Amino acid sequence: MLAALGFATIAIFLIAIMTRRVSVLVALVLIPVVFGLLAGAGPDLGKMMLDGIVKVAPVGVMIIFAVLYFGLMLDVGLFDPMISGLLRLAKGDPVKVALATAVLTMAVALDGDGATTFLITVSAMLPLYQRLGMDRLVLSGIVCLGAGVMNILPWGGPTVRAMAALKADASVVFNPVVPAMVAGICWVLFVAFMLGRRERRRLGVADLHQPASVGAAATPASLLDQGGGVGEAGKRAEPGNPMLFWFNAALTVALVVGLLMGLLPLPILFILAFSVALLVNYPRWEDQQKHLVSHASSVVTVSTMIFAAGIFTGVLTGTKMIEAMASATVSVIPEALAGYLPLIVAVASMPLSLVFTPDAFYFGVMPVLAQAAGSLGLDPVVIGRASILGQMTTGFPLSPLTASTFILIGLSGVTLGDHQRFIFPWAFGTTLVMTAVAFATGALSS
Repeated sequence: MLAALGFATIAIFLIAIMTRRVSVLVALVLIPVVFGLLAGAGPDLGKMMLDGIVKVAPVGVMIIFAVLYFGLMLDVGLFDPMISGLLRLAKGDPVKVALATAVLTMAVALDGDGATTFLITVSAMLPLYQRLGMDRLVLSGIVCLGAGVMNILPWGGPTVRAMAALKADASVVFNPVVPAMVAGICWVLFVAFMLGRRERRRLGVADLHQPASVGAAATPASLLDQGGGVGEAGKRAEPGNPMLFWFNAALTVALVVGLLMGLLPLPILFILAFSVALLVNYPRWEDQQKHLVSHASSVVTVSTMIFAAGIFTGVLTGTKMIEAMASATVSVIPEALAGYLPLIVAVASMPLSLVFTPDAFYFGVMPVLAQAAGSLGLDPVVIGRASILGQMTTGFPLSPLTASTFILIGLSGVTLGDHQRFIFPWAFGTTLVMTAVAFATGALSS
């Protein structure tokens, strides 16, 4: 019963947002509440929802101040020289921009943190996409693919969980899938090339001699409204003291280094950086207030979705629907297909990211599958390798169960349904390519 309610919750949610019946915010809150009541969780539903909100609160705080910080830096023109340089390097060619997006994403993703990857990459590349008129779904899609493949790294969340659940180290879980991961990286570059070529056919190569204004529309609300700027009357802030540029550049570099090194919790880093940047760039109280008001709608757009996602996962977890779905998933595998269990897990791992949180899968579903593999004479570690080829790796930037997904779509200014429809086939293709290589190299056999 609980498993059926859980799968129904996920299915109706996906249908609702992909057909645009309701907004993501409404779907994230009301659909799990309805099914939570059907599951008999009425008296405890409030606590479950609050527990879910508490768990995503740090991410919500981080994205609020991240939007404010990068919005400020875009307002004062910090990224204009970089965008101009990238335009010259790309020569206005969408193919080169798409490839640069993939390379930058995978380089930043080396730290293993999806939220940081999205914040840095999207903020850096979005003005360039706007300048060339490229589809923002291409940006969110390529970033999704690059971050997904790199999340297989042994310090990434899924692989860490797989190693912990199996009590194994990286040499037996991660190392055998390195050739598959390399194939996945090549696939991401191929997809970036194909998407870039599609944009080049649509837009052509930009004439860089035309005057350009990068704009400060890299914040969600302005993007969703198709706006081109921020601040009073939609105008960007005029640059003042040239020394401010170098101060802002140094502060941003220090912030990025702090993010990558984990010097402080991410929300604290952004709160401190934004407070300093606001004081230095806008010393007058009135100007500080105007800046905050100009980005208020952007902050509300993203942060409300993250807290709503906390309600969604809180209800699924608190009602035990996640656990029931895990048991049901394991029980439906026919005995005749048991010998193909690693391949089944690998192929299904990416779509299962839309159903299971990483903790639910790696600590609930995977151990049971690994035990079943062991009883069939297979090495249980093989199930771990199969799992990391898609479950919350290639699948996590599409899953409504991870808060970082909403950071990606919020900063890119796209809807979750559009993002999923656009990039799901390519992301699933990544898993299939890696699965084929893993099978060919023996990583999915004992």
